[in-house]
Amino acid sequence: QVQLVESGGGLVQAGGSLRLSCAASGSIFSIGVMGWYRQAPGKQRELVANILSGGSINYADSVKGRFTISRDNAKNTVYLQMNSLKPEDTAVYYCNAAISRTWGSYHNYWGQGTQVTVSS
Repeated sequence: QVQLVESGGGLVQAGGSLRLSCAASGSIFSIGVMGWYRQAPGKQRELVANILSGGSINYADSVKGRFTISRDNAKNTVYLQMNSLKPEDTAVYYCNAAISRTWGSYHNYWGQGTQVTVSS
């Protein structure tokens, strides 16, 4: 069994910062890409940022320059530092990871989601 457990969401004023964490646990052989998605009410889930095991990073245009994704491979953990938050960043943020429990077979896993609310 594999679990992704998120933490760090909450309520913050516009211009403030939050840091999200997501730790993978369980029977893990290897982790490929790790990332963060978000879903606002009435909207589709969208990619915020992801990071490959080798360190390559992608950001959504809407968060470039404000959000920073990082990972600690030793701890199977991915982080999202969110600065200069805007009300439009309000959403449920989901952690995502491609995890293999045996050599060469990766499956997609999701966290339970953490609410981020930015007040104006």
